[in-house]
Amino acid sequence: MSISAYFEDLNKAYRAEIEDLESDSEGKNVLATRLGEKRAQFGLLMSMIEFAPEMVAPAFHGGVRFSDAQALTMLSFVEPEEFPSWDELRHAVQFEAWAAKLVPIALAEAGGERFLLTMICLEFLHAKDSNRFMAARDSGADADEAASAEEDGDGNRADADEDDVDLEEAGSDFLAEQGFDRRG
Repeated sequence: MSISAYFEDLNKAYRAEIEDLESDSEGKNVLATRLGEKRAQFGLLMSMIEFAPEMVAPAFHGGVRFSDAQALTMLSFVEPEEFPSWDELRHAVQFEAWAAKLVPIALAEAGGERFLLTMICLEFLHAKDSNRFMAARDSGADADEAASAEEDGDGNRADADEDDVDLEEAGSDFLAEQGFDRRG
């Protein structure tokens, strides 16, 4: 299994948004300042959650911890019309105190649950991608080599088959825990 088309597209846009927020025109790291601005304007940004959640989700960047990677992996497989309710997945994450204050603001909006589920999955995928990149870098690979090693000449992930196996196994484990028989 691989991530849904919804998260495939949004994950790319979210990574680009985070990268765009990181530095100013002089190349200075201004991520903390820009994230602070997004958080201060969070209520005003709610009008964008339906058509550009990747622009609003960075308000939570760095404020979400994951306690159920399997549930978040399963979320990444589905399209929004198949999302579980927020109550079914809220156990999968914990928020920093400042981020927890944003949750009720989002939930008060039409589409707030969908936004929160989208946001936690985007943060999860971003963290997973960052961890993979850092592991490659820490193993002695140059950052450029690590980035290019993730893609083959056609822009496809070279390790996609490996990820698909891990995701498929995670999916099988999840379904087995829910009482379904394993495929085999």
